[in-house]
Amino acid sequence: MCGFVGVFDMRQRRTVQQELLQRMNEAQHHRGPDEGGTHIEPGLALGHRRLSIIDLASGQQPLFNEDGSVVVVFNGEIYNYQDLIPELQALGHQFRTRSDTEVIVHAWESWGESCVERFRGMFAFALWDRNSESLFLARDRLGVKPLYYAQLPDGQLLFGSELKTLVAHGGMPVDLDPLAVEDYFALGYIPEPRCIFTAARKLPPAATLLVRRGQSLPVPREYWDVRFDPDASIDAVAAEEELVARLRDSIRLRMISEVPLGAFLSGGVDSSAVVALMAGLSNGPVNTCSISFDDPAYDESAYARLVAERYETAHHEDLVQTDDFELVDTLAWLYDEPFADSSAIPTYRVCQLARKHVTVALSGDGGDETFAGYTRYRTHLSEERLRSVLPHTLRRGLFGGLGWLYPKADWAPRVFRAKATFQAMARDSVEAYMHSVSILPLAARQKLFSGKMRSELGGYRADDTFYRHAARAQTDDPLSMVQYLDYKTYLVGDINTKVDRASMAHSLEVREPLMDHELIEWVARLSPHLKIRGGEGKHILKHALEPLLPHDVLYRRKMGFAVPLARWFRGPLRARLRESLLEGQLIGTGWFNQSYLEELIDNHQSGVRDYSSPLWALLMFNAFLRQYAGDASISPSDRAA
Repeated sequence: MCGFVGVFDMRQRRTVQQELLQRMNEAQHHRGPDEGGTHIEPGLALGHRRLSIIDLASGQQPLFNEDGSVVVVFNGEIYNYQDLIPELQALGHQFRTRSDTEVIVHAWESWGESCVERFRGMFAFALWDRNSESLFLARDRLGVKPLYYAQLPDGQLLFGSELKTLVAHGGMPVDLDPLAVEDYFALGYIPEPRCIFTAARKLPPAATLLVRRGQSLPVPREYWDVRFDPDASIDAVAAEEELVARLRDSIRLRMISEVPLGAFLSGGVDSSAVVALMAGLSNGPVNTCSISFDDPAYDESAYARLVAERYETAHHEDLVQTDDFELVDTLAWLYDEPFADSSAIPTYRVCQLARKHVTVALSGDGGDETFAGYTRYRTHLSEERLRSVLPHTLRRGLFGGLGWLYPKADWAPRVFRAKATFQAMARDSVEAYMHSVSILPLAARQKLFSGKMRSELGGYRADDTFYRHAARAQTDDPLSMVQYLDYKTYLVGDINTKVDRASMAHSLEVREPLMDHELIEWVARLSPHLKIRGGEGKHILKHALEPLLPHDVLYRRKMGFAVPLARWFRGPLRARLRESLLEGQLIGTGWFNQSYLEELIDNHQSGVRDYSSPLWALLMFNAFLRQYAGDASISPSDRAA
């Protein structure tokens, strides 16, 4: 696991200064503390930081082909590289190393842009071909590894594994994008391809960018997409057997390593499945890492111990205090963009623990999206059954009016919250799902933003991102649709971003076997009723794992990886919250309605409502402003320096 940076002159062959490249590269030193390498030639500069995992002796980067005309910098792992080497050797290529990095160089020479279609893994890379004066940028199918880029006014293209590497260049404008701010306060993250800075972009998952000197910057090319095409003829028993076999194969590929390897073990279904199958593939005890909380309401460690004891793992556990909120400023630096998933705190801590014992850790990330484990999926399906009874135009008129008239009752059990139900019935499917995952729904965001900010948005709504993806989903099945939306937004922008930055902060490589693209393609062909049955999510996965895991692990209530935000904001963070939101950089931007900020804080701290999620989002946005804006007062149209 590594990080890379680069500068490509799209117009001329101006020389990039070594100290500039070094400054950009050192901004991501944490991603690769083992080694650093650079390459500069007229009009091009590449930098790399290496965390050595495979071919420790000779896998240094930048890495060249035989005649030095092709060079690559790479972050990630190509898990099937050992299968590709003989094929490429048969085509005449000579290998000087045993690394997966060299496979990329020779695959490019043989297969060009389509080389990425042959790779099975998590990756982002930049490849320079001097003969064609072409720069090729690529990102893996599920967006596990990040890649930012920005075109400067003078024709230089900057790119790197983290946004801070582009900022370190010093020449990229850092005007904030108001559309990204709207996205953030809707979702808690900024979905691809948008970035918090107008000048920068994220390369989308499963996309490549081929840039040639003398030509304009092209639109990224998509090379893969998940297609939901359920096959009702697939037998459930046979499917369970094949599922376990496919999981085992995915895990086996991700256990290739020349450094200490282990796994996260939360006590949930996904991480427990990974550990159980790893144990069957390991010659010795699996290293497992988990954290416990001092508050039983958030502590899953007892379930993790059940699995650790069953498989006799070398189990490591750290206790985390539930008042562990000292990381606010650390997270703002680490994530570069505003990021409001508070589970980044325990994720940071478990990565910190794991790095004491291993260099590579397997995780269970992606299981909820692939096997339909989220509670919101089941809620959405229930609402969809009701929505299907009446046409949308009739529902909007009838239920929209009832939703407006009916009193709000957040304090009541869900079955009695008729206002929310009426409002859900008035929406179309995409709008309803967007509303269900929003930190602040549309009406609340309109209250939050000032008139100036609403004007900057020009009518843009974060919902537009969901509608854009839904139009390409090629499915009418309601469960498949929301899974597709999560693959395109939440999995990439939240889950993968959270784990990548938290793990790289500790120079730890995390591998996600449940995000194997071949596994996802196969699961997408399963009937939806094999994923959710009888109100139970992950049905096929749980049933297939019954011989391997305790019943209490498989069928207990889902807890999630949470921290007690509501209590923090009414207790130890009470004063800090008010000061940050009403006296800090946030209020100085002029983007926010101060009276609504006060209403959010007062209603939460008095116990009238639970506004912990939007308040955390605001707190993290303020921390981001401190990180990048210092004491300057900035706005969407002003430059932050």
